[in-house]
Amino acid sequence: MDARRSDAFPLRRREVAKALLADRGDLLVVAGLGSTAWDVAAAGDHPLDFPLWGAMGGATMIGLGLALAQPQRRVLVITGDGELLMGLGGLATIGAQKPANLALVVFDNERYGETGMQSTHTAHDVDLAGIARACGFPATGTAREPAELEAALPTIRAAAGPVFHAIKVRAESLPLVMPPKDGAHLKDRFRIAL
Repeated sequence: MDARRSDAFPLRRREVAKALLADRGDLLVVAGLGSTAWDVAAAGDHPLDFPLWGAMGGATMIGLGLALAQPQRRVLVITGDGELLMGLGGLATIGAQKPANLALVVFDNERYGETGMQSTHTAHDVDLAGIARACGFPATGTAREPAELEAALPTIRAAAGPVFHAIKVRAESLPLVMPPKDGAHLKDRFRIAL
């Protein structure tokens, strides 16, 4: 079996989300549009989760704003490769701002999951961690195997940032686990929890 095929990647997105959010404490989480929002919800809905509905490409900038507004709190953005590719300029802005409390994790299945599983540019050798590194992120990496994910978790959770990790996850269709859809409710719940 070809190890480059995204349907053969050993890491599974829901398991990665669960590992990232284990013992989360007061971690602030921005979940990107679509599958990553469902993955975060599957790990357990939390008032400090802010899932995006209909804001493709916005997760990184919302995470940056939150990190700058809450410099004493750790902010984790969990998004997908398709969404990040729509807003690559955000990596340059984050690199210029250098928020030490911000970590970005990209679930990279090399597919646009919301529109039919077409290949993204990462299926053609675009290196997201390399782009983040070139934008000035001091801590970057790509995890393809369980041991690499395990080794990356302490950096993602606590290293001075901005931190960027691409996690190569299997391309798979999973049952939807929907976070709340009411935007006003999500905003109010998040503000109160802050």
